[in-house]
Amino acid sequence: MLLRTMLAATAALTALLVPATAAVAAPDRTTGTGAVAASTTTAAAANANANPVIVVGGLIGVSIAYEPIAARLRADGFRVFIFQIPGLGFGDIRESARAFKTYVDQVRARTGAAKVDLVAHSEGGLVSRWYVKFLGGADAVGRYVSLGSPQQGTYAANILKFVGLGNCAGVVACQQMSIGSDLLTALNDGDDTPGAVRWATVRTWQDELVWPIANAALADGATNVLIQSACPLRLVGHLSLILDGTTYTVVRQVLTDAPIRPNCFAL
Repeated sequence: MLLRTMLAATAALTALLVPATAAVAAPDRTTGTGAVAASTTTAAAANANANPVIVVGGLIGVSIAYEPIAARLRADGFRVFIFQIPGLGFGDIRESARAFKTYVDQVRARTGAAKVDLVAHSEGGLVSRWYVKFLGGADAVGRYVSLGSPQQGTYAANILKFVGLGNCAGVVACQQMSIGSDLLTALNDGDDTPGAVRWATVRTWQDELVWPIANAALADGATNVLIQSACPLRLVGHLSLILDGTTYTVVRQVLTDAPIRPNCFAL
């Protein structure tokens, strides 16, 4: 039953996503040429001077799938970039983190920003953390918020590892996201939230791909938000974390250093 649920979720994801080009440090798409629209709030205008925000995709996460959350961020005045994991995230997470380091350097050079903030979905949270912990990212990242990332691994990957002849049918990232993998052991050894980064995670009871959901949290001073703790009737799945209004209110609060108060009625 668990395997059937996981496969159905994966199939749904594949059906929802359409091909897109690999991520590059494309121009940000904040409004206008420096002037803000009349309806833009003072807070949104201030966000235009905040750190650039990089939305980091997950497994099979093509860039266009993250346009909804990127659009919300742009509407709030943030400069936004989207990073699509090379090879759609099937390869070695450590290699993906090296590519991500190059991308962050490009964004910083383009914007002149000393630091970037990260909004990372699913596997993207692990790619980002490897960059911060092992590739010098602690000095280049101001804020980090993950959405449904298997920080401590997921039994979904363990099941695939078992039915995939012991190696997830050759999908390296799947092997690395299984509970107890060498990559996760290294990533979580010692301080799992290094540097002066503001660390936060968001998780949901209805996550179809991260089991147990406690594995989507971090230790060592991170702010861990379970959507249903504040909004028990809110239904949010793994994929819809990047679409859900309540989840976005938490993301915005992290990025603006505001108190975490999820808005249960946000659309």
